[in-house]
Parts: sequence; C-alpha cells; structure tokens
Amino acid sequence: MKRVVVLGSTGSIGTQTLDILARLSDQFVVVGLAAGHWTPAFADHLRTWEPEVAALGDEPSPPSQTASVRMLCGPRALARLVEETNPDVVVVGTPGLVGMEACLTALEAGKVAAIANKEPLVTAGELVTRTARAHGGTIVPVDSEHSGVWQCLRGEQPSDVREIVITSSGGAFRDAPLDSLADASVEQALKHPTWSMGPKITVDSATLMNKGLEIIEASWLFEVPCSQVSVVLHRQSIVHALVEFWDGSVKAQLAVPDMRLPIVNALTYPDRVAVDLPRLSLTELGTLTFEPVDDERYPALNLARQAAACGGTYPAVLNAANEVAVERFLNREIRFTEIIPLVSATLDRYHEMGGSSLEALLAVDAWARRTSRELDA
Repeated sequence: MKRVVVLGSTGSIGTQTLDILARLSDQFVVVGLAAGHWTPAFADHLRTWEPEVAALGDEPSPPSQTASVRMLCGPRALARLVEETNPDVVVVGTPGLVGMEACLTALEAGKVAAIANKEPLVTAGELVTRTARAHGGTIVPVDSEHSGVWQCLRGEQPSDVREIVITSSGGAFRDAPLDSLADASVEQALKHPTWSMGPKITVDSATLMNKGLEIIEASWLFEVPCSQVSVVLHRQSIVHALVEFWDGSVKAQLAVPDMRLPIVNALTYPDRVAVDLPRLSLTELGTLTFEPVDDERYPALNLARQAAACGGTYPAVLNAANEVAVERFLNREIRFTEIIPLVSATLDRYHEMGGSSLEALLAVDAWARRTSRELDA
C-alpha cells in the first residue's frame, strides 16, 4: 500500500485525486490531507478518509470540529504534514506557492512529488530540480501536457529531443473577434470549450498564459531550452503533447480530456494499472486539427518567453504578477485585455534581486504581487 498525502484536497485536482484513490483503495492509503482553510468539504474529506494527520495552512489554530483528527495549522503546516506522515507520494494540488515548502520537503526525503500546478517549477525550477537530484526525490508531472511529454520520453534520452510540442485548446475566446475581447465578461472567460478546471487556470487558458508557464516548466522538467518547446492550437484536446526526435520520428500522447488520467498515471508510476475511466475511441474521433498560435490574440506566450530569456527570478515575477492580474479580473477590477499588459508592466519595473533559496524566491514573489496590485491596468 502506497502512502499518499494530498495537498489541496478540496480543489479541482484534489477532488479528482481522491476519486482515483477511492477507485484504487486496495493500492493506496491516504495518510494526510491539507487545505487552505476549514470548509464543509474538507470536513467531509476527513470523515471519509480518516487520515493520520490533516493540515490547514491559513488557520492559526484547529477548528473545534476537528477534535478527533490531529490537525496542524499555520504557515508550516503543509511541510510538517509531509514530515510527520512519511508518505510515498505527495500530490501537490495547492495553488500558487502555497505547497512549495511541502514539495521541497517531500523531495528532500527522497519521495515522489506529483506536481499538478505550474508554479513550483516556473518560480523555482532550479531549486526544485536541484533538490530532487541531490536527495533522490522524483518529480512526476500531473499537468496533462507535461504528463504527455513525460510518457513520450520514457526510455528516451533528453539529448535525442529535437522539439517538444504542447497543445492548447485556445480557451474560451479562441474564435471571438479581437475587438470584442475588451468587453469579455468573467462568465464568458470561464466557459472553457473542453476542460473542467478551476477559475484561475481557466482564465489562463483564455489568455494562453498557461502555455507560457508550461514552456518554462517543460524546460526544467525535461532538460531542454525553452527554444525547443513550442505550442500549437489543437481544438479537440485529444493530443496532449508531441515529441520530435533528431531522426525525424514523432511520438504523441493521446487521451480523452479528463484530468484523472494524468493523475492516475502519476500515482501509479512506474506501473500502469486498469482504472474504470473513459477510454479514447479512435473510430469515433473524427478529424484532429492543429493550427499555429496567433500572437496578436495571445501575447502572453511571447511575454513568457521574454521572462524565461531574462532568466534568474524573472519567471517568478511573471507567475506572481499573472496570479494577481487574473485575480483582479475575476474580481472585476480590470478588463480581460488588461491582464497581460499588467503582467508586462510589472516585469518592466523589476530589477533582478538574485538568490535561489526559497526565502529569496518568496521575497521576489511578494514584491511582484505588491507591485501588480498597486499598478493601474
């Protein structure tokens, strides 16, 4: 039985992870659950799973309802949860940098960190990968595109890779007239054509910032420069990634658009197990299309490449500023078309602070968030 900790159990990734764990209850035991704060959903998770330990990162003390569960609270609660439960796999499904210390703690203990959000590798790719190498930890991507690349690269050498291609559905406004985007509503932005995800990542899909972040993430995960990672528009969301090798061969990973598939692949690595999930029917697919990305419609891609080219902590600024800009859009403070210019303006004001420690990266993150909140769109 593999011991599993789920960070962010009440979020989209967390709930889908628990669905998989329920289907594979003969192979996994949930020893720890974490959330940002106390909610009825988290209370239900504790009753259902009865973990050894639970954690609330934003709560100063345990709620009165948790008397029967050993509860950790406060800023280091998630990292302590990993330390005290000795899991085999830690699923990092928390937003932003909330789970960063816990992710590093897992890798320092030589465990598997199944990373579902982009922020750890975008913000701290050098630190995360160095920690994994130094302590024998394993980074397993849960993001559908990076899971696809990861599967295509099994048994291959990074030096044999000519190009990594990640696909994008194009998000909610892929066919909207450009002159209509300034008036796009929050509700419209959250209507993703194929995927069911949380609001932040759904907005990122509409701006294509998610792909910009994925380029940087892929560079760290697969040891290739960002120039060898490209993005194509693929409306059907069936082909999640392709890898071209120097001999001209191309591998592709296909699956129905269901996040539970990359989750189960990460949980059961290096094995593949039978799970009752939707299967891909080749005879019912119809046509698969691939189109170039329109830079005018999606300026986020080039902005992300510029931040990556600057190196250092610029990607951390990109990520933090984007989180704040999306938050301001969801709060109806700025227009959809002001999200990327706000991120760009924050980057323009940044001067490299240096440092690759977690403390230094958190200081950069705090600066970027503060700056992007103060700036006018």
